[in-house]
Amino acid sequence: MVARIAAQAARTAQSRRAALPPGGGGPKAPGASAAVRTGSVRLHLTMDMPYPTDIPQVCERIRRDVAERVGQLTGLDVGEVTLTIRRLVATAVSRGRVR
Repeated sequence: MVARIAAQAARTAQSRRAALPPGGGGPKAPGASAAVRTGSVRLHLTMDMPYPTDIPQVCERIRRDVAERVGQLTGLDVGEVTLTIRRLVATAVSRGRVR
């Protein structure tokens, strides 16, 4: 149940923080797993990320958003949120020349 909450929170955070292009080649839904121990939880998220983007900054914001939301909805202390990028999704095709 906590993993499903985390996946939904990741989906919301992804749409807010990482402007991914819509369409058939777009992002897959984020995945999540959770390890719950005595009032605390560790989360592992997997998701697609737009390219180009400031990946470290966007990932940190998503981790923070997910931890806050999961904590609010479950009452658990979120100790750690790790995020794995499955793939980078191009946001625009560049046709410029390299000089």
